[in-house]
Amino acid sequence: MFDVGFWELALIGLVALLVVGPERLPRLARTAGLWIGRGRRMLSSVKAEIDREMKADELKEILDKQAKNNPLETILEEPTEHQKEEQQKPDAPKPHAPPGGTGTPARQDSRAE
Repeated sequence: MFDVGFWELALIGLVALLVVGPERLPRLARTAGLWIGRGRRMLSSVKAEIDREMKADELKEILDKQAKNNPLETILEEPTEHQKEEQQKPDAPKPHAPPGGTGTPARQDSRAE
């Protein structure tokens, strides 16, 4: 964000030491750090809120486009091509089971021999 190098920070620290004094400088640095942290958190929360709003708007636009191109009522009411073909076909005969039961061979008991 800011292009501040080592020497600029050292100069700011030296001026602060001369103006505030060595007794109050740690308390001032702590207070400044707290305010900077609060500012960063507030800025990041505002940024996240803006991102959420932008994504919600994009999603709404996509849903509106999709609703215009292919409305849900049309999808639910119109039968598909496969369903239309099935309705037009005559009832096909159902396969019959072979005479004598299920068509599976009877199990022989191996103890009977």
